[in-house]
Amino acid sequence: MSIFKNHFSNPKYHNQMKKRIILLSLILAIGSIQTTISKNKTSVDSNKNAKSGEKTFTVQADQALALISQAAQKISIQGVAIVAFIPGDATVSWISKMKVVGNLTHDKANLLAIASTKAAEMADTHLDSGSGIREIYSGELGYKGGLIKKVNSGFILAVFSGGSGEQDLEVAKIGLEWLSKFY
Repeated sequence: MSIFKNHFSNPKYHNQMKKRIILLSLILAIGSIQTTISKNKTSVDSNKNAKSGEKTFTVQADQALALISQAAQKISIQGVAIVAFIPGDATVSWISKMKVVGNLTHDKANLLAIASTKAAEMADTHLDSGSGIREIYSGELGYKGGLIKKVNSGFILAVFSGGSGEQDLEVAKIGLEWLSKFY
């Protein structure tokens, strides 16, 4: 017992312990700073990717809508086309463009509203509209006709409403394929 008492009461031992505690504190502080820097760099990189994705979308959206419109006219359907970009891995915002291809409404159906519900479903599930992956939420219709694709900077989607589900998918696919070439 006296060996331990003498060892712990030794001032030299206390100085060594203080140095070790200071060194350990410095190591922990440096590790914490490196973690913070790494997280900030990841956040900055993600933000740059999102901004790049938005810029790409802005440049290519009109052409994607024009291609969807041409494809719809080719198979003689009219309706509404929407393309959108969702930055990041979770839907907290998006940018979109819409184009009426012939008619905004048809037989008391608001085709823009229907196209929007397809897009809204995809924004939540990150799956093509009408996937049946979950029950249909209030405000959704569960219709097919919207396609979504994961890209490096987020998600891109294309929707058409005005034909059958298969026709809507056919023309939406052309717009999505066009957009995806740029991501």
